[in-house]
Amino acid sequence: MKKLRFLFLGIFFAIILSKAQVISWYRYIEMFRFESFHMFGIIGSAVVISALLMLLFKSGKIKDIDGNKIVPKEKNKGYIRTLLGGSIFGLGWGLSGACAAPVFVILGFETLPAIVILIGALLGALLYGILSKKLPN
Repeated sequence: MKKLRFLFLGIFFAIILSKAQVISWYRYIEMFRFESFHMFGIIGSAVVISALLMLLFKSGKIKDIDGNKIVPKEKNKGYIRTLLGGSIFGLGWGLSGACAAPVFVILGFETLPAIVILIGALLGALLYGILSKKLPN
């Protein structure tokens, strides 16, 4: 019963994504052509909110579902892998016309395209898992 609130939070977040047109490929095209600030504003807001949440995690103000302190793991800084991974992600995003993040929201609207995107995202994650040890830092 305690975890049911997270289901409702996820449903609420999916409604917000769909109403904000984050799942619209028209918005992606506008963004990649630099014709609209809409998606840049949403992505920028997400970055700011994520940074604030990370500060709260690190300070111990936000705890997990069992009340334990969340300790984020430090990541190695690597510019080559960040640029390479970001480029591959961006190419997939541009070619598919959909971001992998709201794929389950898209699945609720358009089944076949979302399944293709989901399979592509899963294959990309699998490929990364296989190659991650061999990639340069």
